[in-house]
Amino acid sequence: RDPAQIVRWFVRRWQVEVTFQEARSHLGIETQRQWSDKAIARATPCLLALFSIVTLMASRLPARKRRQVAQAAWYRKPQPTFSDALAAVRWAIWREQAFVTSRRRSDSTKVRFALPDAWAYALCHAA
Repeated sequence: RDPAQIVRWFVRRWQVEVTFQEARSHLGIETQRQWSDKAIARATPCLLALFSIVTLMASRLPARKRRQVAQAAWYRKPQPTFSDALAAVRWAIWREQAFVTSRRRSDSTKVRFALPDAWAYALCHAA
């Protein structure tokens, strides 16, 4: 094959490899501690589904939240990674839970989200 075709194959494979690496590091794929092979066979597809759900939820967030990238001191990331998407989805879920009101009272008002942004940022990336 010509070198350009080999590079194209590598680039396509790289995206899949990164997906599996992110799923391993953030969702625990391949580190499950079940006792039976059947349990592991059930857990892996569920974890990959969770990966997909987080990705889809992140894609529905506002562009400003979706594009936030946690920068490391030693390198710059040009694009958000799964860990950034996971933190953004955590933030959105926590924010919605803070605004939950009782269904019984029709005149209830939503309380203001009280978690300071700096804490939320740290917790979303640490969780």
